[in-house]
Amino acid sequence: MGTFAEVAFKGTRRGYFLAPATLTDALEPGMFVVVEADRGEDLGTLSALGSIAERKCSSSGGCSTPTPELRILRTARPDEVSTMEALRRDEDRVRTEARDRVNEHGLKMKVTEAEWQLDRNKLTIYFTADRRVDFRELVRDLARNFRTRIELRQIGVRDESALLGGVGRCGRELCCSTWLPELKPVSLQLAKDQNLSLNPSQISGCCGRLMCCLMYEHDTYVQARRRFPREGRILKTELGEEKVVSLDIWSDRVTLRTPEGSRRTVDLDVLKEEVQRATPSRLQKDSDA
Repeated sequence: MGTFAEVAFKGTRRGYFLAPATLTDALEPGMFVVVEADRGEDLGTLSALGSIAERKCSSSGGCSTPTPELRILRTARPDEVSTMEALRRDEDRVRTEARDRVNEHGLKMKVTEAEWQLDRNKLTIYFTADRRVDFRELVRDLARNFRTRIELRQIGVRDESALLGGVGRCGRELCCSTWLPELKPVSLQLAKDQNLSLNPSQISGCCGRLMCCLMYEHDTYVQARRRFPREGRILKTELGEEKVVSLDIWSDRVTLRTPEGSRRTVDLDVLKEEVQRATPSRLQKDSDA
């Protein structure tokens, strides 16, 4: 049958393949392998094998079929690794020439990256654009220039950052270009729930979109806020009616304001005790009646 395998290519591109039983014992993560590709062969780095690869495939949504249709052919020979390294260096030239052709055709698109297949049977050029682009003439021009099959692949700005990499405001490499398996939509509500500044420059990443890390602690904030009264709610305390102005979920403190405008900050547990003492029980209400 074979073993499930994940192979990493340029940037964040991942593929899932079937490693033949005759080859499995010789494979280890980190090895260069040659795999079946579109009308030919490609070279990548084995990043996961067996159950780990299956879980990563399932979590990223990359498994279109229960068993991968493509196979790992062999471990890469030194000359094949050298060939791929030479192709990677040549991709700088490819990007420059592709951008020149785009300008000649007057197309509103930005060439982001280029990627040769090991056997040079295909050249993939990644680009971003604000709207649909008719690049049929451009493809024919590039095919004549590079003498191979051209695939123009449009990507979003988040994918562009993942492909090119960079450093975030935290000082670490971008999550999307290192370990994040899938880019999920990020909404402004996440920042609101965490009481963050809504200034776009403070909560946007290198791609110009909301930072993916806004999602990491969101569930913690949501769960923590459930212990607190809602902001804007009127509570009856020992001082009378007070309005909840703000919450500090990390210090378990609540800021209140009286109708006269005076403010105070109390611990959540103390506030709950005050509200409980200020609210007559049902038995007491019945006896008063």
